[in-house]
Amino acid sequence: MERIVCLVIGYLFGLFQTAYIYGKMKGIDIRKHGSGNAGTTNTLRVLGTKAGLIVFAGDVIKCIFAVVICTLLFGKSHPDMVYLLKMYAAAGAILGHNFPFYLNFKGGKGIAATAGLILSFHPTFLPVGVIMFFGAFLLTHYVSLGSLLVYAAFIIQIVVSGQLGLFEGMTQAELIEMYVIALFLTIMAYYKHWENIKRLIKGEERKTYLFKK
Repeated sequence: MERIVCLVIGYLFGLFQTAYIYGKMKGIDIRKHGSGNAGTTNTLRVLGTKAGLIVFAGDVIKCIFAVVICTLLFGKSHPDMVYLLKMYAAAGAILGHNFPFYLNFKGGKGIAATAGLILSFHPTFLPVGVIMFFGAFLLTHYVSLGSLLVYAAFIIQIVVSGQLGLFEGMTQAELIEMYVIALFLTIMAYYKHWENIKRLIKGEERKTYLFKK
């Protein structure tokens, strides 16, 4: 039951479509401009750096709120599986962001929301995520490449950390359950980025600059 509650709470928070709402405040439907994606990168390209940063912050925060609330609800009663419940809450937020029912399930790609997962999951995950994303982005200016590398690093790190005993108190079955959720999120992210992957392979992916080059 706790798993379902965390998933639902996460999904409800994920429904706060920052890019769509911000775009509407500016008189546009962000999904009808640029790449058509209701996320940070498209907002940055269409409405500018300030808008992109606001949308990024909103999408990060909504995932963090979902994780924090679920931790407060179940952390004391289920301390041994708190990381698993965090994963369910974050997965719900990412699903809500990617597939909002009231927008015909057309949302974003979940990367900013995933940043919220990394920020609220465990302190050791933040440095790796920052290095992988900004290392790739600053060298290539491909947001998609940085995003894909973050997920690749995340799934590897969570399995290695789990098997080394970082998530103390969790049973092997609970660890495997957490790995499966992380793998699902990774596969979903790569699926959502499939067109980006094809453009990266062909050398046709569009570069992104925080400030005009």
